[in-house]
Amino acid sequence: MQNSSSFQLDDFIAGWIGGASSVVVGHPLDTVKTRLQAGKGYKNTLHCVLTIYRKETVSGFFKGMSFPLASITVYNSVVFGFFSNTQRLISKYRYGDGRHPCGLLDLTVASMLTGLVSVGLGAPVDLVKIRLQMQTQTRLYRGPIHCISSILQTEGLQGLYRGAGAMILRDVPGYVLYFIPYTIFCNLLKPDATSSPHPCSIWLAGGLAGSISWVTATPADVVKSRMQADAQLQRKYGGILHCIIHSYKTEGAQVFFRGASVNAIRGFPMSATMFLTYELSLRFFRSL
Repeated sequence: MQNSSSFQLDDFIAGWIGGASSVVVGHPLDTVKTRLQAGKGYKNTLHCVLTIYRKETVSGFFKGMSFPLASITVYNSVVFGFFSNTQRLISKYRYGDGRHPCGLLDLTVASMLTGLVSVGLGAPVDLVKIRLQMQTQTRLYRGPIHCISSILQTEGLQGLYRGAGAMILRDVPGYVLYFIPYTIFCNLLKPDATSSPHPCSIWLAGGLAGSISWVTATPADVVKSRMQADAQLQRKYGGILHCIIHSYKTEGAQVFFRGASVNAIRGFPMSATMFLTYELSLRFFRSL
């Protein structure tokens, strides 16, 4: 990643473009993942895909996509913009130059802070997305705006942040295992230290990083999905610990790896698209 010492907006814009492209690529599998983790009646990934296709056709896979498209673009913009600017800030503070490459420790700190900040914006977004995706029989919500207003009316502001604790458990280590493998793979795939990585290398490094990050985050992701799908009226879980214990007692340890294969498969194209579009957009802006 190219560095410059001042605060920069182009990282945010490139993150926004990367976010939009990754949503279109990843949303169909995201719907499958949510149904597998929080729904009932699906035997496995393939059975889930075929059931959705038979009952709801292709449009079923894109259910609730308008909201992630509008929100994840903003979310990714914040994630990538914050991460890049935090890196520069750490470099400036530690080495006196924002362009100085970050060490692994610096990257870890920047990733963890990014994970923490991302939950503030990401928790309500994910909650609304999951509530809309879980609408198979009864239509409680007409759309994202109606969903937000009814959650605010019935559960208050904290209702929008239901599952935020599980999301912190997922995203703080999740982003460390996202940005660090990406940086390591990019460096490994570069012909020499001074050149910038080839687009194919960025695509591969981004995809591998996405798969690693998503697979390791699956147990926390299952807990988060269940907490967020758990609506006010027929609430099942008292909190994170109760959700973990209840899920373990009723479905065994394997429940925490439900959707892991979907996460691995979905993580690759989404992150590959995300990083590639991000890096190429940055190169374009900086060549102007």
